[in-house]
Amino acid sequence: MLAIIRGIIVILFTVLVFIFGGIYCLFSPRNPCHVMTFGRIFGKLRKLFGIKLLERIPADARQYGPSIYIGNHQNNFDMIIMSNAVQPRTVTVGKKSLAFIPFFGQIYWLTGNILIDRSNWTKAHGTIAQVVEQIKKHQISVWMFPEGNRSRGRGLLPFKTGAFHAAITAGVPIVPVCASSTHGNIKLNRWNNGTVIVEMLPPIDTTKYTKAQVRELAEHCRQLMQNKIEELDKEASELNKKK
Repeated sequence: MLAIIRGIIVILFTVLVFIFGGIYCLFSPRNPCHVMTFGRIFGKLRKLFGIKLLERIPADARQYGPSIYIGNHQNNFDMIIMSNAVQPRTVTVGKKSLAFIPFFGQIYWLTGNILIDRSNWTKAHGTIAQVVEQIKKHQISVWMFPEGNRSRGRGLLPFKTGAFHAAITAGVPIVPVCASSTHGNIKLNRWNNGTVIVEMLPPIDTTKYTKAQVRELAEHCRQLMQNKIEELDKEASELNKKK
């Protein structure tokens, strides 16, 4: 019953956000700051799901400037778990066809996210070039999930290199954001789903890497994130034993 009630509330909440959010965005369409605003709004849903969030975001994170943020992609809860880590002028990347999805597509476009031409979606160099162009032209940051797919309890999956190619080409740092494991730990019919920890790691300078070292950079970032996630999982487990 609790799961059904939560589901109904989420649907109503989302519809209201899309309607009033769409009107709000019309006053300054395509403003990349909207992504952070909506992220904060959806982040409030964590209370509905009985999740206590412990966040460690550096005080100077807003001064990082254009960067590429990478996060571990676990499941649909990522949207509410990691949304508060989104910094000003940070957008995501999606297929151009997303713009045609009722309500969601219009909000996705109005908030300033990058829409990639469908014809170039399967061509890595075309996608990277468009992302780099937007970073330089609009002085924005981009949030990407280098695993490509939700891990759903399989641990940190191998990284694709697109985010790292883009960072090296644009000359911007990589900023890893790690969340403790949520797969199997959040139950829709349970009131209290414990603590989830989100931590932003220090920026990684990409200017010392060449395009030939993109795989080396990807593996370096993956190892850093793997080690941090293991630390966060251990800490979260101890905290949840005390709840």
